[in-house]
Amino acid sequence: MRAEELPAFFDGLEQWARDRDGAAELLAYGEHADQVIELRRPSTSGSHPLAIVLHGGFWRAGFTRRNTTALAVALAEAGWATANAEYRRLGPGAYRPMLDDVAAVRRRLDGFHPVVAVGHSAGGHLALWAGAEGMVDACLALGGVCDLVWAADAELGSRAVQELLGGSPDEAPDAYHAADPAARLPLGLPQVLVHGVEDDRVPLAHALAYAARARGAGDDCRVVRVDGGHFEPIDPRSRIWPEVLGALELAGSAAAGATR
Repeated sequence: MRAEELPAFFDGLEQWARDRDGAAELLAYGEHADQVIELRRPSTSGSHPLAIVLHGGFWRAGFTRRNTTALAVALAEAGWATANAEYRRLGPGAYRPMLDDVAAVRRRLDGFHPVVAVGHSAGGHLALWAGAEGMVDACLALGGVCDLVWAADAELGSRAVQELLGGSPDEAPDAYHAADPAARLPLGLPQVLVHGVEDDRVPLAHALAYAARARGAGDDCRVVRVDGGHFEPIDPRSRIWPEVLGALELAGSAAAGATR
């Protein structure tokens, strides 16, 4: 999908979500305007699994939770409680407040099991980081940035990783150690990576390389290849949506099995 097509794509996703959305509970987890969660619960009674949804945008301020509202609505329709989280994006080098926000989001939510972190693109990195910190039971990355050193070397997102962490791996080693889930392998929890074979933002080779490292370290890490590019995995209108939903169910089931 070309850059000039993205505004219309996200407008369409937002309209789809607005047409179907039930009431979302807005929860604050801090004082900043971006420290909020949209919590949706399924219409069915009883306990529910929780998907913490983390949007992408290469960690930059121009992208918000609006982009993953349709994903959150569709997952709620499928029986999952969803927490579509916003987080602070404060500019170059400000990775620590962002990670602190992900941790605060998790602390704000209780009473759910299993809890799966679901992240798109840069949100996939945040989901895996939450897994590395032991905050969730499983991770689902959709076109996710999984390995920050790999992504920095490839200059993904016009050097987005260097912007986030304040330099290259050689220039900011402590930042990479703190923020990179690939540096923390094994994570010790199930990970599912849904990736478009035509993804031109985060190439499929990135997910495959991370998964190979994770499995080599002893993790349960699976790659689900889907037709399409970078944005189809967050679009419930797409023909691959059943595969995305199946991947989430796979992650949730693996997490439930791991905790028995």
